[in-house]
Amino acid sequence: MKKDKKPDMNRSYKWFVLPIYAFTFFFVLGPLIYMLILSFLMRDEVWGVTSTFTFKNYLDIFEPVYLSTFVESLKLALISTVLVAVIGYLFGYFMAKLSAKWKKIMMMLIMIPFWTSSLIRLYGWIIIFRANGTLDTILMSLGLTAEPLKLLYTYPAVVVGMIYALVPFMILSVYSSVEKMDWSLVEAARDLGASSMKAFWTVTFKLTLPGLLTGIILTFVPSMGLFFIADILGGNKVVLVGNLIQEQLMKVHNWPFAAALSVALLLIMTVMIFVYRKITKSKDLEATL
Repeated sequence: MKKDKKPDMNRSYKWFVLPIYAFTFFFVLGPLIYMLILSFLMRDEVWGVTSTFTFKNYLDIFEPVYLSTFVESLKLALISTVLVAVIGYLFGYFMAKLSAKWKKIMMMLIMIPFWTSSLIRLYGWIIIFRANGTLDTILMSLGLTAEPLKLLYTYPAVVVGMIYALVPFMILSVYSSVEKMDWSLVEAARDLGASSMKAFWTVTFKLTLPGLLTGIILTFVPSMGLFFIADILGGNKVVLVGNLIQEQLMKVHNWPFAAALSVALLLIMTVMIFVYRKITKSKDLEATL
């Protein structure tokens, strides 16, 4: 008797992953290739682009006015990331040490703002920061200030907006890392004579460092492109790379230069992710030794 042939499972699996490959090509890889090609073309005098190959778009990035925008974006991203790391790490660490009931409550409070549009939430900060707004009313009623503060459309207002938008990602990353930590290692360090602070830096911090690094990537990379926060809370005083790309697309209609700016921003983010992978791999190697 002939044995029944078993179906080729690998061949059937290929049909299931085909939509994923198609989606990746048409909506991820395809636009990236188009953007890369567009960045090497010339802007037409009237509308659109010409097929002339050039490096001028990338050379224009190094002009002082555009290079300063990249520097300001990196500066704002660095300041926001440092503040988010401090606030998010402390919040995530102590949140992981709460009881199961309070963990659920805190998790719900963190997730509720995501149910509302980020633009609406940012407009709420306008009410707080504007002259004679909520913050001014509280400060003057407490006698801390004698006149309204001009906080709206300032650099600190943009930093606060960045922190507000990005700190949940840091909290969740650190919380997940602390939640999985083996606390018996901390107890062993304390039993061997280490102080609470030394046990934290030598054991707890090292074990939760992957979560912190993940939160840094989730904070630093988006903060380079969250131009709508600078628009809403900073007015025209804070210009980021995202604002520059939007201006080149919508107002100047210089699509090749906007593509070159996007590629440059993508390269910076790629370097950040590469450094993150290197650091995490080295930490994993140290953990196995």
